[in-house]
Amino acid sequence: MRRIAKGILLLLALAAINFTNISAQNHNESGEHGQQAHKGNAFEAGKFVIEHVSDSYDWHILTIGETQVSVPLPVILYSSRPELHGGQRFFVFMSSKFHHGHTEYKGFRISQSGKNEGKIVELEDGNEVGKPFDVSITKTIAGVIVSVIILLLIAMSVAKSAKKRRGVAPTGLQNLIEPVIIFIRDEVAKPAIGEKKFEKFVPFLLTVFFFILINNLLGLIPIFPFGANVTGNIGVTMVLALFTFILTTINGNKHYWKEIYNPDVPWWLKFPIPLMPIVELSGVITKPFVLMIRLFANMMAGHLVIAVFVSLIFIFASLMGPAAGVATSVVSVAFSVFIVLLDVLVSFIQAYVFTLLSALYFGMATEEHH
Repeated sequence: MRRIAKGILLLLALAAINFTNISAQNHNESGEHGQQAHKGNAFEAGKFVIEHVSDSYDWHILTIGETQVSVPLPVILYSSRPELHGGQRFFVFMSSKFHHGHTEYKGFRISQSGKNEGKIVELEDGNEVGKPFDVSITKTIAGVIVSVIILLLIAMSVAKSAKKRRGVAPTGLQNLIEPVIIFIRDEVAKPAIGEKKFEKFVPFLLTVFFFILINNLLGLIPIFPFGANVTGNIGVTMVLALFTFILTTINGNKHYWKEIYNPDVPWWLKFPIPLMPIVELSGVITKPFVLMIRLFANMMAGHLVIAVFVSLIFIFASLMGPAAGVATSVVSVAFSVFIVLLDVLVSFIQAYVFTLLSALYFGMATEEHH
């Protein structure tokens, strides 16, 4: 309880500091430019929320007045229009060259509107003429790298400890991780896949479980180098679901494919219109799609709700004055803390559900005909 209380007080303090900075900024702008300028610089809640859950080319830490503190990330581009760059195709530079998207660099710019908003585009005479092939290290990719490093450190530490203490009761980190490994092996993989074939799928199931869990939990820590919304990015969840789909397809046996293309149903469900084969084949595609959407939607929702609660502080402050902002901050921070604690539970549940469903799909693909 003490730790929770300290966490709440810390969040309140951070909210108060940010609120003070924004209030001072609005006050100064009002004094210099009048009431019209003050309204023109009103807090944009929608933009605030989207920026905090979307990917970016730098890692934003905090904003003090008009100063943005962020960590620049590498931009790696392959131009589709080399004639605009003197024949040069390959470009590598830091995202700080864009000055948070306000300037262009070497004929490139982060688009601020339209269908390419937030993406890097190529320019000709100041006009957007296309997009380069972009393999930049964005915030999401940097978050994946951080989580993979942590996952490797944990795995190597536990493996080293298990090797040293073979035949002895585990302690420390091994004592925490080993029961989870055994649970995934004995309570998820073995019942879903079968005792004869489950072992070859256990490494993948353990990897995907810990990868999702670690990224879910790291995304709840609003301190650099954590806080990236990795599992709330549909590109990441799509790749994870694609791995499950590929493994299911590769390991599918004769009985699995027969049940898809020639299921044991009455003939009139297969001829002249192959109704059941179409339904079964669509299931092959919808299963990984459901995996992708479920994980993405649940983790994105938690970040969105927290961002909305925090934005309420600044909305009330800009509309009703500093006192309203301070009063709202107490309620908003309290609800934000509650959502964060709820998201901790959701993080475990979503990692477990993704792993369990993947195991069930593997079991269906390898099940023998009875």
